Amino acid sequence: MKPPKRLKSLIEEGLIDAVVRQLTSGKEAMVYVVRCGDETRCAKVYKEATQRSFRQAVDYSENRKVKNTRQARAMAKGTRFGRQAQEAAWQSAEVDALYRLAAAGVRVPRPHNFHDGVLLMELVADAEGNAAPRLNDLSFAPEQAREVHATLMIEVVRMLCAGIVHGDLSEFNILLGADGPVIIDLPQAVDAAGNNHAARMLLRDVDNLRGFFGRFAPELLLTEYGREIWDLYARGLLHPEVVLSGRFERQPSPVDLGAVLSEIDDARAEEAAHRLRLQSMH
Repeated sequence: MKPPKRLKSLIEEGLIDAVVRQLTSGKEAMVYVVRCGDETRCAKVYKEATQRSFRQAVDYSENRKVKNTRQARAMAKGTRFGRQAQEAAWQSAEVDALYRLAAAGVRVPRPHNFHDGVLLMELVADAEGNAAPRLNDLSFAPEQAREVHATLMIEVVRMLCAGIVHGDLSEFNILLGADGPVIIDLPQAVDAAGNNHAARMLLRDVDNLRGFFGRFAPELLLTEYGREIWDLYARGLLHPEVVLSGRFERQPSPVDLGAVLSEIDDARAEEAAHRLRLQSMH
């Protein structure tokens, strides 16, 4: 096919040899199948981010690093330069997350290059060598649903151990490759330790997967993997080989009896002082 304008510079730079076809078109990007020497890869061409709400952008971008204070001020004001800087930050967030997660052994497409707003990465294929389908296009037998769900819980743990929460994980951004599920679409990935919304986002990610796979294996609807995983993380007990149970019991906070008695004594003293003041007024 005729190369799209945004991919011409990659052809000129020798990063890709030919554009085979368009794979997907979404709100944030268009993805093409491309040839790079003997390999078939995919090229993700980012669109301008006009579909995301400001509230979402604030939640996801909290504590993200920008190059300088001028960029930070412009992003806060929403100027044209600020919008460009914010879009660049979203793109680099996905690129950085992919490299970080691939290094940690998480099942994500292997990134190859990022040039001129285009992310060049591995094409996830099915057993026949075709582009792998998204989970939302598939149905599962109960046993297969349990198996894929269990694999994804391990991947969520590995991501969190690498300090990253996907932030928008669902059946719409997981591919089923020849050797299992692969997680995609990470521009909204957040730093687990640096973002105050990370816990809520992780719980939502895991709940999304529970709801999807629970259609095929209803017993999964009773699990609490999200709360179990975050609790282990918050207590410093999470590691890639952790064995999860899917159960979580909220631990009641221990009562500080000394503090309670101290408050009672303070209240009594205050009441006594109040009575003395009343007596002195009469």
